[in-house]
Amino acid sequence: MTKKRALITGITGQDGSYLADLLLTKGYEVHGMVRRSSEEKFERIAHLQGKIALHQGDLLDQFSLAALLSSIQPDEVYNLAAQSFVPTSWSQPVLTGEFTALGATKMLEAIRHTRPQVRFYQASSSEMFGKVREVPQNEDTPFYPRSPYGVAKAYGHFITVNYRESFNLFAVSGILFNHESPRRGLEFVTRKVTHSAARIKMGLQEQLALGNLDAKRDWGFAGDYVDAMWRMLQQETPDDFVIATNETHTVRELVEIAFARVGLDWQKYVVINPAFVRPAEVDLLIGDYAKAKRKLGWEPTVRFQQLVEMMVDADLERLRAGGR
Repeated sequence: MTKKRALITGITGQDGSYLADLLLTKGYEVHGMVRRSSEEKFERIAHLQGKIALHQGDLLDQFSLAALLSSIQPDEVYNLAAQSFVPTSWSQPVLTGEFTALGATKMLEAIRHTRPQVRFYQASSSEMFGKVREVPQNEDTPFYPRSPYGVAKAYGHFITVNYRESFNLFAVSGILFNHESPRRGLEFVTRKVTHSAARIKMGLQEQLALGNLDAKRDWGFAGDYVDAMWRMLQQETPDDFVIATNETHTVRELVEIAFARVGLDWQKYVVINPAFVRPAEVDLLIGDYAKAKRKLGWEPTVRFQQLVEMMVDADLERLRAGGR
């Protein structure tokens, strides 16, 4: 039996690295698309060196996408590449739109003309719900994005639906709620908190500046969520799914658990900085994953406290080993 071939855009990111891990355990031949840049950041996939193939390409260059599809001949394409940090989308809204919205379109166009039989996964986001219309949110909840990132993701989502319905492509969107891990970037609040708690415990940092401690999110484990992506592409018919935990927690709870893990009282170290408050905050994001449970047999395995403690432990270990 020939190995299935997968192409992952954004393979150097948190989700891309976990997805590559998963696909390798399932016997896939894994290919990743990376951008040519002066600062190569491959630490998340360093452990996969020699096990995966990396190719240069760019979501903004449709010809490079078509060439990759033609040479790799993948069975599955996972489009995880994006400008994915919400605050940056306010300072670089046009770039965010080009990568996150038009990038998805260019990949779909390349697939349509070069390899229409491929199964395509688009990474949609709970940020599309923004100013939520109902609680909890499911696949039928209307979108009301509250950031350029959320708007761009809504475009990427609907263009995927349109290509599926117009050109009969096997194209799906996973509406993923916040998902974290020890591989999360330091700019994201979860990792910022766990990393800072570890640094403060070790005497490397004195305080942690945060914005809105009352912001609520539905946080899950990235390792669980990439499994849902894979399951979506194994179905008989293409469909979209909300992937979440159906639980919500505040940033304050995140801070409490992280600092308790290292035996510290968070109130002695956390300061509020208005600069970290979003121009337009999203409301109560909490996802209903009932459809994914029913049709994909998927549900989260890692709960919130376990996730935060896992991240703190990994940060402590990294710092003790001389990392950052």
